[in-house]
Amino acid sequence: MSEGDGTTLKIVAYCCHYCSYAAADLAGVLRLSYPAETRIVELPCTGRLDVLEVLHTFEHGADGVMVAGCLEGDCHFQEGNLNARRRVRYIKELLNRIGLEPERIEMYNLSAAMGRQFAEAATQMTQQITNLGLNPLRLTNLLEPTGEPS
Repeated sequence: MSEGDGTTLKIVAYCCHYCSYAAADLAGVLRLSYPAETRIVELPCTGRLDVLEVLHTFEHGADGVMVAGCLEGDCHFQEGNLNARRRVRYIKELLNRIGLEPERIEMYNLSAAMGRQFAEAATQMTQQITNLGLNPLRLTNLLEPTGEPS
């Protein structure tokens, strides 16, 4: 898939500030490579993950969504990552209902010291989305002259 022709994968990684965002930063400091298709969105906590925002992310062309929070039992906001995990399960159900593969969204738990694991998770997610192909909602939007749904 190549840049500029509308076929480059787009993967959005919602990362908690304290752990997984720091892990992504550590991956960069360690010069570990992970796929350029991964675009990181920093959240104060994955417990702030909004179901509608994730659905809009898919609607606006994301092919996959990674949700990366603190290790279970180690959330800075006590149960934020557990709430995020429940929301990810719910989003998987919604995706299935509308005809998208539930594997387009996955939850990962990482500590700030897990830069290598962040790079591996981003690589795994990119491979999973590559196997699924482009988001059909995005393909529909590409056919519209303005890029907006009709």
